[in-house]
Amino acid sequence: MNVMTQTETQESFVPDADNTRLLRDTFGRFVTGVTIVTAMTEDGPIGITANSFSSVSLDPALALWSPDKGSRRAVHFLNAKHYAIHVLAADQADLCWAIAKDAYGLRDMDLTLNQGDAPLIDGCLARFECTQVQTIDAGDHTIILGSIDRATMRGDGEALGFFKGKMGVFSTND
Repeated sequence: MNVMTQTETQESFVPDADNTRLLRDTFGRFVTGVTIVTAMTEDGPIGITANSFSSVSLDPALALWSPDKGSRRAVHFLNAKHYAIHVLAADQADLCWAIAKDAYGLRDMDLTLNQGDAPLIDGCLARFECTQVQTIDAGDHTIILGSIDRATMRGDGEALGFFKGKMGVFSTND
């Protein structure tokens, strides 16, 4: 039997169009990492911050992420055959905010392009260079499924995390 103390509160609700903020806050109780997804457009490299990223399969190697259909940036990623997902380190919070504010905030960075012309950001904890294989309509978002062509992992560093609408640092007790 679960007994609530006076300091604990819970709120149950049926999600609907009138309480999307409450649902968003509830989703925000799940701690996630922070990513920047990059692609090349005819106007130059574009980036978008996303925490809707997940591994899907090891064999074949697949990952997904989900841009909001209402985002002006989404169309660029829906049209991109190649893109890269960068898992940010704690020391990349400023870069995260810069990209959140400006889709083309990568223009002045010294970027490498992979074989598919996806812009690559250095110094991330992990990076997944992907080829888009499928898009799936999912309510107000689109799921973009990608085949992982190449993965890169940094040996150390603390993770940039997202919880309850705020960024913070996640570290382990090594």
